[in-house]
Amino acid sequence: MTPEPVIHLYTQDDGLVRRSSGLLADVAVVRPVVSPAAFEELAERSDGLLALVDLRAEEAVALIRCAIERGRRSVIVALGVPGSEPVRQAEALGVYAVEDLEADRARIQHVTLRAAGHHRLLAENDALREEAQSARVRTARPAPDALARRMPPYYPGSLCPVGDVESLLQTMAEDVAASVRVSRVGIFCRARDSETFKWRGGLRCLEGVDILEYRPRDDLVRWMARHAHLVSRDNLSHVRNPDDRYLLQQTLHTLGAEILLPLQARGRLLGWLYVGHRVTGLPFEAGHLEDLAALAEHVSTTLENALLYEELAVQKTLADTLLQSIPTGIVAVDAAGAVRWFNDEAWRIFGTTAETVLNRRIEELGPRAADLIRRALAGEGIRTPEEWSGPGNPHVLTARAQRLESKAGCLGAVLFVQDITAERALMEKQGQVERAAFWAELAAGMSHEIRNPLVAIKTFAQLLPERYEEAEFRHEFSGIVSQEVDRLNRIIDHINRFAHPPRLTIEDVDIREVVAQALELVRQTGFPPGIPVGQDLEAGLWPVRGDLQALAECVMHLLANSLEAARGRAAPRVELVARNAGGAGIARTVSLSVRDNGPGIEPGIRDKVFSPFCTTKARGMGLGLAIVQRVVLDHNGSIQLETGEQGTCVTLRLPAGAEPLP
Repeated sequence: MTPEPVIHLYTQDDGLVRRSSGLLADVAVVRPVVSPAAFEELAERSDGLLALVDLRAEEAVALIRCAIERGRRSVIVALGVPGSEPVRQAEALGVYAVEDLEADRARIQHVTLRAAGHHRLLAENDALREEAQSARVRTARPAPDALARRMPPYYPGSLCPVGDVESLLQTMAEDVAASVRVSRVGIFCRARDSETFKWRGGLRCLEGVDILEYRPRDDLVRWMARHAHLVSRDNLSHVRNPDDRYLLQQTLHTLGAEILLPLQARGRLLGWLYVGHRVTGLPFEAGHLEDLAALAEHVSTTLENALLYEELAVQKTLADTLLQSIPTGIVAVDAAGAVRWFNDEAWRIFGTTAETVLNRRIEELGPRAADLIRRALAGEGIRTPEEWSGPGNPHVLTARAQRLESKAGCLGAVLFVQDITAERALMEKQGQVERAAFWAELAAGMSHEIRNPLVAIKTFAQLLPERYEEAEFRHEFSGIVSQEVDRLNRIIDHINRFAHPPRLTIEDVDIREVVAQALELVRQTGFPPGIPVGQDLEAGLWPVRGDLQALAECVMHLLANSLEAARGRAAPRVELVARNAGGAGIARTVSLSVRDNGPGIEPGIRDKVFSPFCTTKARGMGLGLAIVQRVVLDHNGSIQLETGEQGTCVTLRLPAGAEPLP
């Protein structure tokens, strides 16, 4: 495959650089040259320059004249305004072509490819002439090894991993230049965060080389990865493929180099080293090339180690930054319990410094931290965080320790400590707000519930003087007032039971017994019969830590609501489902679900169903689900409500005991 030609574009117009790079992206590599000095240096070091020149740029015509005079193989395409004086001057100098600055893509690509082909043809003709000339004189020259003074072996002492890879590469370049006595050294290698090969260090390199970039699919990179041998300007004639020879020749011209040395490790191209002329001005001989090849192996090994070190250093920096920035204190100890690492949050929580704790026993951080760490080192599993607080400590802390193990045994332990003082204060404040809102809502509900019977009593009391003589009125008055007073008594009794629940007796409770008592309570209250209540209770249920009577009353309220919701359906159905949940490192719980196929809860009150006095029943108190929620929370459980047009399901999750019941 013919390599893409490299074309130097001389201009000070950034817009032209962008436009030309876009127009020629498919056919050539465009490298901008900005300053006249850089273009003049490029023309001086190149036997034949391939360039686009913006005739509006500074000293453009003079630089074209200089390039043509110095390089007999220079191929230059001038870009200008048709009919302008700079265009006439460029044509008079004999440039390859003059094109309009506003030419379209097809025209620019066509002219560029023709110019690149002409440049390659000139280079191949010169190469053939040089090969023929060297064949005529080869027999008359003595063997190179007989004339060559071998370079001294190169084992640089400075080539060792350091923290700053850029500094290391620069030192490598300087050491190579001093050892092999060359005027110029440069190193290209991959950047850490990119697959692109970039210039990363050198000595007396040409202007503009530091901005060159080579992608993995570029022809030069692919050639070096495929051939992996040294390239010398004097030996280019041995490269049989003319396309490859042209590519290497252009690269040597661009870099101002005499020799390219691929740097490889483990079958992978790391980059390349290039060197300029020997400081003596004499050519390189075969012995020199062998020494340079050996030197490249040393540089490759050191470069591989440096890049690995750089990657590890970046990863370590990221890890350290992450551990230092997280809002949890971390303390790491070795197998003997000596503190080896602290992050900043741990310093703040414990109020200490590195000098007083590092490399000392964990007991320096206090008995609570030491106890957790020692238990973890002993292999004790600490699943749940422990909370620290006390009269001498204004902070509330939670801590958890984890043993660190490998195949060789215990490596140590790590302590995670979190300051939850602010969170705890916020939770207490939120609890106060919620309690205040609850009692405000309770008071509002009570006033509404009590007002209704009082209004009825007041109404009859106002009519009593006028209608006292009516026996029927007196009888009705007596009955209604008694009913309303009884209703007031029931409200007060419910409020008393809600506000002053009986003390719970926590023990292992069989959830099946809870269900049985709840069903009996429902029957005693006279809820609609004839609706089947299915039971799906998993075998081997764990016991529940709770109060049997409180849990039975809780489930009774749920059953009463479900039976009421299912009444009126074509095939009313209520079901109780109990399952074990958790285990294997997760807190064990027992879930109990009460399902019905009623119409579901109206969207307007779904968020209020657990509030006191929230009810859709004509004579309901609205305290059932409020009692359910309070009982579940008192048992350190949780409650979940799912409702829709197909019915409602309320699921209770309660902490489980130790062993399954028979």
